[in-house]
Amino acid sequence: MAKRRKNGLYHDISEELSALMRTGWADTERHDLEPDEQAPYAARRRAALSARFPGERLVIPSGNLKTRSNDDMYPFRPYSGYVHMTGDQARDGALVLEPRADGGHDAYCYQLPRDSRDDDEFWTGYHAELWTGRRRSLAESERVLGLPCRDVRTAARDLAAGSGAPTRIVRGHDPALEAAVTTDEERDAELETALGELRLVKDDWEIAELRKACDSTVRGFTDVVGELSRAVATSERWIEGTFFRRARLEGNSVGYGSICAAGEHATIMHWTDNDGPVRPGDLLLLDAGVETRTLYTADVTRTLPVSGTFTPLQRRVYEAVYEAQEAGMAAVEPGAPYRAFHEAAQRSLTARLVEWGFIEGPVDRAYALGLQRRFTMAGTGHMLGLDVHDCATARTEQYVDGVLEPGMVLTVEPGLYFQPDDLTVPAEWRGIGVRIEDDLLVTSDGHENLSAGLPRTADEVEAWMARFAG
Repeated sequence: MAKRRKNGLYHDISEELSALMRTGWADTERHDLEPDEQAPYAARRRAALSARFPGERLVIPSGNLKTRSNDDMYPFRPYSGYVHMTGDQARDGALVLEPRADGGHDAYCYQLPRDSRDDDEFWTGYHAELWTGRRRSLAESERVLGLPCRDVRTAARDLAAGSGAPTRIVRGHDPALEAAVTTDEERDAELETALGELRLVKDDWEIAELRKACDSTVRGFTDVVGELSRAVATSERWIEGTFFRRARLEGNSVGYGSICAAGEHATIMHWTDNDGPVRPGDLLLLDAGVETRTLYTADVTRTLPVSGTFTPLQRRVYEAVYEAQEAGMAAVEPGAPYRAFHEAAQRSLTARLVEWGFIEGPVDRAYALGLQRRFTMAGTGHMLGLDVHDCATARTEQYVDGVLEPGMVLTVEPGLYFQPDDLTVPAEWRGIGVRIEDDLLVTSDGHENLSAGLPRTADEVEAWMARFAG
């Protein structure tokens, strides 16, 4: 009698039970599947990658499951470069571009096939289909992805056997595949750099997905305003849960850990504990984004008066940040240096800080010395796409030292943060944090604000919140 361990216990499996489990299953192979609408776009992305590395074999893993606690796994989220090149989200997969003798590459995708009903693994393995859900067959994946698909269980052996071509692999996602190939770390990093740069300009399909992400995010923010009284009665966690519900309903999840920062927590750039009180009279800084089911994310911030109305001082800070955002957004246009929007917004904030006496002027001197950074903290934006901080592996000269092109999508998010223990500002300023963030698409003649469905001016915010009062 065989034994299988499940949930920490060993279970006896009789031959009779094994035989019973292997019989009586319907054929569920799907022959009606059509190619995914992203497939032709992914094919063009692969062609662009192929052109960068003639004569070389390229391996791009999707990644493996990661342990959360003991035998519990984190929800799987594939490597974004793999998703961009395939449109696929399966775990334990890999895209291989094999060079052809006559130029170009043959592309194929390693996938984890369906569990066979001819042995016990389909119902006793820890990640067996009967426990975790049906996977696509290799034939089904071929139809959906428009790529030949192979059994990933042979991938390490196949790659080790090699084709004689020099190989590059994206490291850090699949140790077994890395161990199967002989590569150079610096050359591998060049592959990851190329994958980042190929995401700088979004195609039409990606832009449509980012529109969906922003539209869902607008609805998520509206949900939060509608339930703000519940947050006052509980905590920041009510806000987090409210937005998450919308993200799961309309998308895959949130695109990053939501920042639901009330009161002095709004001065913490990456506050994600979200366990503090929400008090009338304070500000709520909400930085959150819905990730679509195809894994493209929005990234939006609004700062809201919990009581529905800004105090005079809160409004003063808010309007300074709004003016800075307006200055930054005005600099977003094709042909402009990428850094221009950041510099415009930072100069605007520097001028206000000098005016208020918090840093020593004149403005040009203060900006040259970076004195405003005590209160502005971070940069004013970043590229956006499959990753909330997209294209992070792109070369500096292609990204932050480059120029804006139509199809790029970036955030503009200036902020002012007066820490609760900062003795250089009057006591009434301490603990105030304000950020306003929108997602901009660079167009042929300027830009489009993809998150314009949310109010931005102080008056608009108050009028919006008043609709939910009472």
